[in-house]
Amino acid sequence: MAKLLKSRSLKRGVSPGTLVHIGERRSADTVVSLMTYDSSFCNEETPTFDTVCAPLKGVKGISWLNLEGVTQLEILRRIGDCYGLHPLVMEDIVNTDQRPKKEEYGDYLFIVAKMLDISADGRVVAEQVSMILGDGWLLTFQEGLDGDPFQPVRERLRAGKGRIRGEGADYLAYALLDAMVDHYFVVLERLAERIELVEEEVVAAPNRGSIRTIHDLKQEMILIRRSVWPLRELIGGLERRDSELIREGTTLYLRDLYDHTVQIIDTVETSREMLSGMLDIYLSSEANRTNEVMKVLTVYATIFMPLTFIVGLYGMNFKYMPELEWRWGYPATLLLMALIAVGMMLYFRRKQWLGRNFR
Repeated sequence: MAKLLKSRSLKRGVSPGTLVHIGERRSADTVVSLMTYDSSFCNEETPTFDTVCAPLKGVKGISWLNLEGVTQLEILRRIGDCYGLHPLVMEDIVNTDQRPKKEEYGDYLFIVAKMLDISADGRVVAEQVSMILGDGWLLTFQEGLDGDPFQPVRERLRAGKGRIRGEGADYLAYALLDAMVDHYFVVLERLAERIELVEEEVVAAPNRGSIRTIHDLKQEMILIRRSVWPLRELIGGLERRDSELIREGTTLYLRDLYDHTVQIIDTVETSREMLSGMLDIYLSSEANRTNEVMKVLTVYATIFMPLTFIVGLYGMNFKYMPELEWRWGYPATLLLMALIAVGMMLYFRRKQWLGRNFR
């Protein structure tokens, strides 16, 4: 959060639409790929930065131009000028802390979504994916996170499997969103395994590491929730065909995607409730452990109270105390103190007031 606020402070005083990158620098370079296809062919190429401005409008078939890496602002500025993108759109592309949303700008639709993945150290990481949907063309901008859930979509385009090659650019946008949502299930499955492990640990042998793990999992669930809740609203708007760029045939698939999003939200809420329950279990276990310790200390204190009284009584050193001159006074006093201690221990055991360590 501190890094994000620090990055946002760089925009202080600049005019709207100014390109200032906000977010982590995941990739220093920008990689461009172009796929053009229809039901009869599929071509792939890697345009150079000099040819990346080749017009997509009017090209035979559907064109998909993908840019991975949004830190090279000059390249993005050139693409925005070539395709007539609004400055506010370009600003949102490089501001990678945007919430999922959709906005219509005349002849194209601007969509922002979050792609989630598990990093090498097991943390959930989010990558902003920006889409610009036009009539027969699609621009996508990725931050450059390791791994690419879009690869299955590319494989389907190459192989010509399914409906994707025979549909429009709106179906391609749906397919990419669907790939991202499907990857949410992979992330949640990995987190569910971690939740099960920490649940067993909390029940069997809770420790300070458990509370730290629970805290980390709750933070990751908050990240997923922030990514999924606005996505449901976004997909719902596409399903209602708020834009003419979404064809009626695609709404059936968007409806199915909306159901998957709701399912993910339910899973996230269930996981959050489980984590909250585990936190309560941990706190209860710690409270019970503290009570056990206090009970043991109380037992010790209670046993030593009469012994302390006897020692204090015979430590007053008055001259005419009757037992001071008795030859067997000292061992008799020790025996009395031992009998009192043993008797109280037996009494406490009978009352079941002793902790497990005494049984």
